[in-house]
Amino acid sequence: MPNKTIHAGGGIVVRNGARPLVAVVQRSKDDRWVLPRGKLKSAERPIKGAEREVVEETGHRVRVREFLGAITYRARGRSKVVQFWRMQAQARPSHELMRDISAVEWLTLANAIRRLSYPLEKLFLRTVGRRAIARRKSRTAKANSRSGRKRRPPRKSKNRSKRKKPKASARAERRSVLQRVLGIGG
Repeated sequence: MPNKTIHAGGGIVVRNGARPLVAVVQRSKDDRWVLPRGKLKSAERPIKGAEREVVEETGHRVRVREFLGAITYRARGRSKVVQFWRMQAQARPSHELMRDISAVEWLTLANAIRRLSYPLEKLFLRTVGRRAIARRKSRTAKANSRSGRKRRPPRKSKNRSKRKKPKASARAERRSVLQRVLGIGG
């Protein structure tokens, strides 16, 4: 039993505006900047625990979106697995911060990556961050685009001589970096 894995949940919490902003929180116990996350209660589902922890640590109600991935590391001699979801925060806080958190900052993706204290969290946010802050079309907008209403022509590239890396290989590279960090996938 002493070697039992610790399970936790958290969120890449985004607030939209002119530029999407990502929440990072400062822990009171050591002043380190981390992504909002915390241990699950016994028998708590990871997605519900992640939502609860994010609300407690940021003070904002959130809408949980898709699963983004997990990180694992050693904490006090035990393995700890933290699962993250993309979360959409309400514009204004609705709760007081928990005592364990001394500050919340809403930063651009690049600044959030720089602010984080742990290299593994920086790598994780760098890997999933663009996907987390990408603006999603609403169901109504998707339906309108399928039906042909208000459809815009595709943008033409101004400089065709520069070829971008194919998306599939870029995804494979990101996945392999994360797999290497997590020690999975050979």
